Amino acid sequence: MSNATGSTFGINSMVGRLARVAVRPPSSRGDYVVAHWAEPLDLDLLARQHADFVALLERLGCEVEVLSPVDDMPDAIFTYDPAFVVPNGVIELRGAKEVRKGEPPLLTVELEDLGVPVAGRLVEPATADGGDLFWLDATTLAAGRTYRTNQAAHDQLRAILEPIGVTVETFDLPHDLGPEYCLHLMSVVSPVRENLAVVYERLAPVALLQALAARGIETVNVPEEDYLSLGCNILAVAPGVVVMAQGNDATAKALRDHGVEVHMYEASEINKGEGGPTCLTRPLLRG
Repeated sequence: MSNATGSTFGINSMVGRLARVAVRPPSSRGDYVVAHWAEPLDLDLLARQHADFVALLERLGCEVEVLSPVDDMPDAIFTYDPAFVVPNGVIELRGAKEVRKGEPPLLTVELEDLGVPVAGRLVEPATADGGDLFWLDATTLAAGRTYRTNQAAHDQLRAILEPIGVTVETFDLPHDLGPEYCLHLMSVVSPVRENLAVVYERLAPVALLQALAARGIETVNVPEEDYLSLGCNILAVAPGVVVMAQGNDATAKALRDHGVEVHMYEASEINKGEGGPTCLTRPLLRG
């Protein structure tokens, strides 16, 4: 599938039609406990829920590239984090979480095989997860400064992206539950359409809320009970058409009240890895 220019890759939006996306089914071999997945974990049900999620994306018109499961990488199911696609290719990131350090080079090679060229690679001492990166607008990449994504990563991303006219804007996240807990920038914000985003205001950086307001982006606040079940982690497959995990009824209702088309999937086991629908996808092309 390609866009009007014939490209099969290129991203500078969080809400444009999701034309092409890469996902990875879970492997049954891996130390999920060491990777901080909650127990008990039903691996068969995890695989079924992931397959149902993929089927939902396909029904919604996405071309889904299903990568091979990888053993001994429990978090590899979350393909958003190891690499980040920009207009001219993919940037290979460097994970700070020890059990994920093998994922960035693996995913980058796989995306190259799918026709996505390498636009850059982060190198030591930079560390970054995709979950700390999202498009604030077509020429502005929002980047969280967190326990997973450091200042060196921001500096290197700026050097990679400046030549193609993209600015990197930094937003600091709080300590919250500490360095072992995964608090990404996208834990507290998910764009829904050009003028709407969901946010978890209690942990959202003030500067982020101000940046959204300056762009005329209205926000829907995620209530405490939905935040704990990843209600702030929402995947837009088109402007105003989103996918989210079951069990976040208050947020789903608020979105529908704003004219958003909401599709839900069963996520009891997937959520045990603290990853929602955005985490499960590596967008390759938005139109």
